Amino acid sequence: MDWLDTIAQFWPHLATGFDILAALLASSHALLHKRDTRAATIWIGVIWGLPLLGPLLYLALGVNRIRRHALELGVHKTFSRPAIPENLGESEPEGAAHLKHLARVVNSVALRPLTAGNQIQPLVNGDQAFPAMLALIEAAGKSVSLCTYIFDNDASGQQFADALGRAVRRGVAVRVLIDAAGARYSWPSIVHTLRRQGVTTARFLPSLAPWRVATINLRNHRKLLIIDGQTAFTGGMNIRHGNVLADHPKHPVQDLHFSLSGPAVTQLQEAFANDWAFTTNEVLDGDRWFPQIPETGTVIARVITDGPDADFENARWTLLAALAEAQTSVKILTPYFLPDNALITALNLAALRGVRVDIILPAKNNLPFVQWASQALWWQALERGGHLWLTPPPFDHSKLMIVDDHWVLFGSANWDARSLRLNFELNVECYGRDFAQQMGKIIAAKIASAREVSRAEIDGRTLPVKLRDALARLFSPYL
Repeated sequence: MDWLDTIAQFWPHLATGFDILAALLASSHALLHKRDTRAATIWIGVIWGLPLLGPLLYLALGVNRIRRHALELGVHKTFSRPAIPENLGESEPEGAAHLKHLARVVNSVALRPLTAGNQIQPLVNGDQAFPAMLALIEAAGKSVSLCTYIFDNDASGQQFADALGRAVRRGVAVRVLIDAAGARYSWPSIVHTLRRQGVTTARFLPSLAPWRVATINLRNHRKLLIIDGQTAFTGGMNIRHGNVLADHPKHPVQDLHFSLSGPAVTQLQEAFANDWAFTTNEVLDGDRWFPQIPETGTVIARVITDGPDADFENARWTLLAALAEAQTSVKILTPYFLPDNALITALNLAALRGVRVDIILPAKNNLPFVQWASQALWWQALERGGHLWLTPPPFDHSKLMIVDDHWVLFGSANWDARSLRLNFELNVECYGRDFAQQMGKIIAAKIASAREVSRAEIDGRTLPVKLRDALARLFSPYL
């Protein structure tokens, strides 16, 4: 047929023209929107070096912003910014008045104000966290909100699914939000089990549909459990049996989670409600979800949400502000350490000012490629007097930062581009010397069992290892 002959004659030219147009559009977007010069350069190379595939990869993995704004729910707005509490440090024995400057920065960046009167308790590993979480689910009378990145279909996952199912049968309103990618870490997915139990369950940004390709790289990494709007759990712990070290799992993981009561719980519930409304279009409101909460402790706290939307780079600004205000000490506990140039400079500047900087990482990472890239950056973190420690196995997934033994940051975010630019994260900043000293004991115990890495050790890597690490570092914006 003539039209088939015409197509056969011209399709190579049409395909070439389409590829050039797609490459021009994708590379223009990278030039205009990529803040990291290295990332923009690599993406442009991929776009032009891989005909047709390059622009598609950029669309799937390189476009990292979506239109999503915080939902303002009438009866529990906390988006106004009242005066910063007066008791951030002046009444403490050694004072911490300089942290008011840090509070002012975060006040300008975050949507939520500082709240006084919170009680926060650390829970070490799933051995402590899971029984406490399950007990409160069993005691829930009105509502349960659960958001997690990974919810494995294993022994621990089944315990949670059963407890949530029993809550539903008691008449409790239960909402479970699981990241779509995290839901696939075990098979079959726990989502089917939850729905069979009658639990209202949703997946955040399903990524397999063709129209979702632009959000495939944007994951909800938050971990939240709120019971009756009164008590909450958050931190870095996923729901998987590897966190229960007493059972000697095949892949053990150390981690740190926290229980909270007090006014900050309302902010955690707001974060969940916004994610739930974005995913399902259901608005959670009223006393069942947002009761009046009395003060229960002495910690001043604020929830900081971060993501590739209206909350873009909130966590990064918080880290930079904390490093700038530090006067005596900075302690950083993280599983993935791939800071950008600004954060490395801030760490070194703090060390040059005489601040003691300690960075605690796992000796053996669960992601070898990430460890290689991290090792390529270690010398920069130690260049001006910082200290780097490696903790022995099992792999430590804990995330914690302490400044001047008075300010604490904990939550879901890692020190890498994925957490600080791509993922939806949630962290809590806290002011209070007693709580900070309690957290300091946890870090001190980890340092006591760790070994310090020297510049000589880093410089003594063989040439092939240095090249491997440096090559991995090139991809750090995408790890």
